[in-house]
Amino acid sequence: MDGTVLVADDDRTIRTVLTQALTRAGCKVHATASLTTLMRWIEEGKGDLVISDVMMPDGNGLEALPRIGEERPGLPVIVISAQNTIMTAIQAAEAEAFDYLPKPFDLPDLMKRAARALEQKRRVSPQRPAEPREEGGDLPLVGRTAAMQALYRLVARVMNADLSVMIQGESGTGKSLIARAIHDFSDRRTLPFVVAQAGDLAGAEGPSALMARARGGSLVFDEVSDYDEETQVRIVRMLDAMPDPAPRIMATTQRDLTPMIEAGAFRQDLYYRLGGVTLAVPALRDRVEDIPLLADHFLVRAEREGLGTRRFSAEALSLVQTYSWPGNVRQLENTVRRLVVTASEEEIARPEVEAVLGAQPPPQPLRAGGGGEKLSASISRPLRRYFDLHGGSLPPPGLYDRILREMEAPLIEIALDATGGNQARCADLLGINRNTLRKKITDLDIQVTRRRKLM
Repeated sequence: MDGTVLVADDDRTIRTVLTQALTRAGCKVHATASLTTLMRWIEEGKGDLVISDVMMPDGNGLEALPRIGEERPGLPVIVISAQNTIMTAIQAAEAEAFDYLPKPFDLPDLMKRAARALEQKRRVSPQRPAEPREEGGDLPLVGRTAAMQALYRLVARVMNADLSVMIQGESGTGKSLIARAIHDFSDRRTLPFVVAQAGDLAGAEGPSALMARARGGSLVFDEVSDYDEETQVRIVRMLDAMPDPAPRIMATTQRDLTPMIEAGAFRQDLYYRLGGVTLAVPALRDRVEDIPLLADHFLVRAEREGLGTRRFSAEALSLVQTYSWPGNVRQLENTVRRLVVTASEEEIARPEVEAVLGAQPPPQPLRAGGGGEKLSASISRPLRRYFDLHGGSLPPPGLYDRILREMEAPLIEIALDATGGNQARCADLLGINRNTLRKKITDLDIQVTRRRKLM
């Protein structure tokens, strides 16, 4: 790498580690614990890249991004933050940060992103000042796992895209919160946000009344997989005759719509109209590393609401983390609130957690999902849908290599995650040569994150 990097973080350890790593990579580094000093350097024309924390002693790094853009158009900024919420990712994207990384971050991953930022000229565009936001306490969209961070990034990319959005996930995962976040951080934030149930579409005036309420804002069809045939037809007709300005269309569903389409229970034409972009919200059992973070989030919220100050003992938190949480984040929140109220001491003990969880559905073994369905059956449905999208025509030539490439990337990413980013172990798990794995990682542009975390 070549260039001057400005590092701003109030954590001395992080400043030291980043300074040493960037210097070894060939960069000049200026490091500070002050946002004021960082802005002075930028105004003086110093730096080819900025790596900045969000919460600084003298200001907010996110709020400074528009100022940086005005002062130095094209200067890339990588935001790092311990506030692992969807708000941070969206605000970073809104303010046109080059990249965003949650803390604790993986140092090799950050170095790779820094190199990319220095090599790639950032698109220069007018910066829109970020509007003040409330703290993320009311949005339990919290998580530092790869699945949640990928979801945050996708939300940030689609919030102003002129595409319909399908949000799929189990009950209690936060689908409605995702829809609300997309609206609240989009250009339509000042317009109505309307959540529609099947009953809202009944009658001759139902669809037109919905459009009148939405008025170019956002219209969300809640749990669309539960709509009957007549309601689905009404939605198709309504979407085909939308007024100008048309609202942003979103839908939520607990169920995979593909088998419903194959069974004739859901209209294919409606699926295509609603599924411009699909956001899959992971179940809590698929991101168990986020459970302590969420539990702490709900404890803080309860304290803020005057319910009392509580903390989990190590044994109690371990039990919370190994429970299957069939009701997902909503069930976890309700459980934590109940424990805050019923706990006899400030520290919540394991027996108290056992007593509360004993009245709920019993824990199930953590699993990736699938219900015993063969992998080949799961793959065949999207493949058939791909062919169906071409109507009576065949897809373009080269289908075999394209499909294998689409399957290969997530397989390698999941295997790397399972092995903690250890490429030797991953290659052994996959049964391929380590050099072959390295080449595939490069060719497929896969981000490798080691489990060795920098606090």
